Amino acid sequence: MATETPSVLVVEDEPDLANLYAAWLESDYDVETAYEGENALDAIDDTVDVVLLDRRMPGISGDTILTAIRDRGLDCRVAMVTAVEPDFDIVEMGFDDYLVKPVSKDELRRIVDQLLLRSSYDDQLQELFALASKKALLDAQKTDAERKSSREYDTLQDRLAVLRVQVNDTMEELLEQDGYRRVCQDIARDSILQDQDTE
Repeated sequence: MATETPSVLVVEDEPDLANLYAAWLESDYDVETAYEGENALDAIDDTVDVVLLDRRMPGISGDTILTAIRDRGLDCRVAMVTAVEPDFDIVEMGFDDYLVKPVSKDELRRIVDQLLLRSSYDDQLQELFALASKKALLDAQKTDAERKSSREYDTLQDRLAVLRVQVNDTMEELLEQDGYRRVCQDIARDSILQDQDTE
């Protein structure tokens, strides 16, 4: 995720609705709109942090755009914002969240905030694991005296300590959001049930 103002792309074939969503978000985000699938495919690149995507559009559907985003390997979060009620076909779809219209300003802002926070958490975890791996390698290869005399090793340990706090803080913030808490509880419950089934 970029360090500047997060970028949100609203893909919605009803211009009035797309413009309304943009107006709701523009005070905090760099918002762009696309009123058709072809324009959306042109607008989606590695600078976009969040895509709010309608499923049912003339021409290129939201489902096709979603597949293109994932096929391109773009590191953005996608929320389907659609009048299409979810069905079992969503299981194989690569979106991050799903909102059924009509949506309120608060719902839309909440979902964008949550998706950006999840991206931040993912980035923090990736960095944490990379640094922890480097530390483990140095711990195995270097003597205690060599590690104590290394300024680079001290910097690595300091960064790891800061990152652990950031990861914990971000996780706490995510858990404060009721929807995310329910997802985590569902994952934990499903994991326990699977363990019981295999016994």
